[in-house]
Amino acid sequence: MSTQPEITFRVATLEDASAIRSFIESAFRASDPRTSWTADEKLNQGFTLALSQVESIITKPNSAFIIAETLSSALVGTIGTFRRPDGLGRLAMLAVDQSLQRAGLGRRVLEKGEEYCRAVLGVKKVGLDALSSRAALIEWYERRGYVRTGERVPFPAEGRDGADEGLYFVQFEKEIGGELEAK
Repeated sequence: MSTQPEITFRVATLEDASAIRSFIESAFRASDPRTSWTADEKLNQGFTLALSQVESIITKPNSAFIIAETLSSALVGTIGTFRRPDGLGRLAMLAVDQSLQRAGLGRRVLEKGEEYCRAVLGVKKVGLDALSSRAALIEWYERRGYVRTGERVPFPAEGRDGADEGLYFVQFEKEIGGELEAK
């Protein structure tokens, strides 16, 4: 288990966009022997994220990237948050520095994303998805209180790059409570 440095959380700005994109790509491409956690290595190595996607989350109303940093401002975690038009919150692109995995940082980043959705976006329920081949990750989300909705979204063919054609995203939801009262 890794020892975790002191971590602070903040909402990302446009100046953070490039670093967030690089961090997420690096996290998704990282080699890990736990295939039920990371899925297909070939699929991971081909993962790319457009800078415009990151910038859109940072600049659009009702969305934000929450970033985790060390006291020396090193980026060690990120999660995207959104409020959909139907009022459901959405979490995406949870990424944690590989050297800090298994020390509770992923859980803390996920909780900060949920807290932001509840307190700032005013949602009572959040959703997220996980790739069907990532059994250990799916179990991890379930331990965090996420429940499968029964919905599946096919993995896009253009992003598959030779990976299993049967891949899909497992959809999850979690009740997180209502808005915080104004102080």
